[in-house]
Amino acid sequence: MKLPLEVSLPHRPLALLVLAVFYGIYLVKQWGQKRRGIQTMQIGRRKEPQSHRIETFMGIATLGIIPAQLLSIGFGWSHLPANARFTGFCVGMIGDLIFLRSVICMKDSWRAGIPDKDRTELVTDGIYRYSRNPAFLGFDLQYIGVLLMYCNLLTGMFTVFAIVMLHLQILQEERYLTAVFGAEYLDYRHRVLRYLGRRKEKTGI
Repeated sequence: MKLPLEVSLPHRPLALLVLAVFYGIYLVKQWGQKRRGIQTMQIGRRKEPQSHRIETFMGIATLGIIPAQLLSIGFGWSHLPANARFTGFCVGMIGDLIFLRSVICMKDSWRAGIPDKDRTELVTDGIYRYSRNPAFLGFDLQYIGVLLMYCNLLTGMFTVFAIVMLHLQILQEERYLTAVFGAEYLDYRHRVLRYLGRRKEKTGI
């Protein structure tokens, strides 16, 4: 006898798997860079008031959402049907894979936050040919995926807060990259969309 999807799928282990893979990637990358003398965590180090404020709130959002997600998973707070929850697992795992590809392509140029003194390279190959911010896209998809699996007011509020703060951070990084790389970044920005996709290049006759 075939069991209903709601009964047959182990939602709690699947949600924990999404989180474990995502934060495992983050921590392994950070550990690997630390061994090479690279300070990955740069959040809140810049002196400009606006930059410092946005990165501080982004840090609060991205850290605060973790206990909200774990509480929701632990207590089983979910108000969506089984199909939506399975979709959430798929979305979350896609976010994990995108995040993995982004940190691999960035190599040692990857930082959390805008670097204060480090000079990194402008990465435009690999997954960055199709998204200017694949790491942020991975964050967003992971958050949305877990929210679909365990949808409730607590996780919903933290998800919206985190996604908004990550978007504000993207806008801030765009200004920084324009100032540092100039025409090279502007050309890249013209060709590749902020989250996903490429603009069609005009060809002459």
